[in-house]
Amino acid sequence: MCANDGTHVGTDKIMGKVILITGGQRSGKSEEAERLALQLSEHPVYMATAHPWDDEFRQRIALHQQRRGPQWTNIEEERRLSRHDLRGRVVLIDCVTLWLTNLLFDHGDDIGSDDVKRVLEEAKAEFDALVSQEGATFIFVTNEIGLGGVSDNRLQRLFTDLQGWMNQYIARRADEVTLMVSGIAVRVKS
Repeated sequence: MCANDGTHVGTDKIMGKVILITGGQRSGKSEEAERLALQLSEHPVYMATAHPWDDEFRQRIALHQQRRGPQWTNIEEERRLSRHDLRGRVVLIDCVTLWLTNLLFDHGDDIGSDDVKRVLEEAKAEFDALVSQEGATFIFVTNEIGLGGVSDNRLQRLFTDLQGWMNQYIARRADEVTLMVSGIAVRVKS
C-alpha cells in the first residue's frame, strides 16, 4: 500500500530509502542506527558484517548482540550482502568498514592499488544490487577513518582511500546522511 507521497505504509512506517550514518569510532553510530531502525519498523533486520578476528573482537560482537532484543532478525554476512531477500524490510547494515575489510583481505596479503580499485568496483556493484531490492529501507553504518593524519602504513593508506571512496559513493545515493559527533547526531543531508 502506498501513501500519497509514494512511500509504502503498513508494518513499517517508511520504505524505500538509503540512510548513511557515519562518524568516528565510539561516536554512537550503531546506537543511533538501531534507534532509527526501531523507529521505522517493529521488526527490523540487523545485518552484521563483522568477521571475528580475535577474542577482543568476539567480545565486541557479543556486546552488540546483547544490546539487540528479540524483535530483530539477525543476519551474519561478511561479504555478499545482496544475496539476502530483504524486500519491504528495514535493514541496518553494521558496518561498511568491516565489510570492506573482508572484501579487501579476500585479495591476499600483498594488496596494491589495483586490488583497491577492484574491491571498490565490487563493493559498488554489491551495494547497488542490495539497495535495488523493492520497498526496502537500508541504514548503513560506516566510519570516517580519514579524518586524522595520513598513516605511515601503506596498507592503512590504501584502506583509508577505499573507505573514503565507498563512503562518498553511498552518501551520493543516500536520501539522508547523519554524522555522529560525541554521541550527537548531526544531519548532513536530508
